[in-house]
Amino acid sequence: MNAETLTLVLVVVTALGFDFTNGFHDTGNAMATSIATGALGPRLAVILSAALNLVGAFLSVEVALTVTNAVITVQDADGAPKPELVEGGGHALLLIVLAGLVGGIVWNLLTWLLGLPSSSSHALFGGLIGAAIAGLGMSGVNWNGDGSKLDGVVGKVILPALMSPVIAAVVAGIGTWVIYRLVVGVAARFTENGFRWGQIGTASLVSLAHGTNDAQKTMGVITLALIASGHWSHTDAIPLWVKVVCALAIALGTWIGGWRIIRTLGKGLVEIDSPQGMAAEASSAAVILASSHLGFALSTTHVATGSILGTGLGRPGAEVRWGIAGRMVVAWVITLPAAAVVGGLMWEIGHVCGTTAGPIIVFLVLLGLAGWMYARSRMNAVGAHNVNDEWQGTPSATLPAPKGVAA
Repeated sequence: MNAETLTLVLVVVTALGFDFTNGFHDTGNAMATSIATGALGPRLAVILSAALNLVGAFLSVEVALTVTNAVITVQDADGAPKPELVEGGGHALLLIVLAGLVGGIVWNLLTWLLGLPSSSSHALFGGLIGAAIAGLGMSGVNWNGDGSKLDGVVGKVILPALMSPVIAAVVAGIGTWVIYRLVVGVAARFTENGFRWGQIGTASLVSLAHGTNDAQKTMGVITLALIASGHWSHTDAIPLWVKVVCALAIALGTWIGGWRIIRTLGKGLVEIDSPQGMAAEASSAAVILASSHLGFALSTTHVATGSILGTGLGRPGAEVRWGIAGRMVVAWVITLPAAAVVGGLMWEIGHVCGTTAGPIIVFLVLLGLAGWMYARSRMNAVGAHNVNDEWQGTPSATLPAPKGVAA
C-alpha cells in the first residue's frame, strides 16, 4: 500500500467517524423534547431517529459533491478537485480533508463531553477552513463567493448561524403562545396526550430532514477524496457503497444516543410540556426545510436550541435557564475558530512528519484525544436511565451512574 492509498483509507475511516459523531451529537435536536415530555421513551426515541436518519440519507445527494465549495476553494464549479491539488496522487488535498475532519471530530467530542449542543456542520467547516488556510493560505478559503449572491463562509455559514436561532425562537415562541391560548379551559390530560402524538410526528420530520442534509456532507467529503486519488471519476454521482456506509454511520451514531446533549436540551434549558415540545419541533422542521430549499448551510443544532428557547419565552410562567443558554451561545461562537485551530494544527503535523508518517500520526492523535474524552465521560455517565432526572444546574448534568452505560 503506497502513501496516497494509505492516506485515502485514513480519510474514509475518519470521515465515517465524523459521520458517527454527527449522528449522536445531533440526536437531541430531533428527540430531546419528545424524551423530556414522555411522548417517547428514551430508547424508542433514538431508535426511531436512527431509522429516519438512515432513510433520509438516501433521499437526496444534490449538495454532496459541492459541500466543501461552501467554505474552501479546492474544487472547480463542477465539483472536480483543482488539478494542482491532485498531482502526485492527490496527497495535498487528502491531507487537508483529513486534518479538517479531525478538527470537526475533536470539537464534536469536546462539546458532547461538556453536554453543550453545538453545530457538527460548523465544526466540519471550521476544521476544513483551518486546514485549508494552513495548506493553501487565506486564498484557500471561500469567504464571500463572487459577490453576486450570499455565498461563501459569510453568506452560507455565518449569517445563517446568526439568523436561524432567532427566527426559530420567534416562530416557536409565537406558536407556543397561540397553542396555550387555544387550549385554555381544556383538561390537561387531553392536551398532553394530543400534543404528545403531534410531537412524535414533528420530531420524526426533523430526523428525516437531518438525514437528508448531514449525511450528504460526509458523502461529499469521501467522494472528493476518491476523485482526488483517482479511484472515482464521476463528478455527478456518488458511489453506492459511499451512500450505504455514510447512511449506516450516521444512523449508528444516532442509535447510540448523545444522552449528555439530549439531557441539556430536554431538561437544562427549559422545563418542557408537550404543547411546547410540539411547537419546538414544528418550528425546527419549518426553518430547516425552508433553509434547505434556499441552499443555506444551516445548523440543525442552532435551530433546535432556538426553538426550545422560544417555547420557554412563549409559555406564560415558564422558566428559562439563561446561564445554560449563554454557555450554548459561547460554544456556537467559538465552534468555527476552535475547530479551525485544530484542523490547521493537524495539517501542520501531517505536513512536517512527511507523506507516509504524517497522516498516520494525525490519525493516532485523533484516537488518543477521543479515547481520553471517552474515559472522562465515564466519570459522570448519562444514559437512557437518567436522562430525564431533575436538572442539577451544570451543562454536563453531573449524575452518578454505573460504568458502562451509554452517554
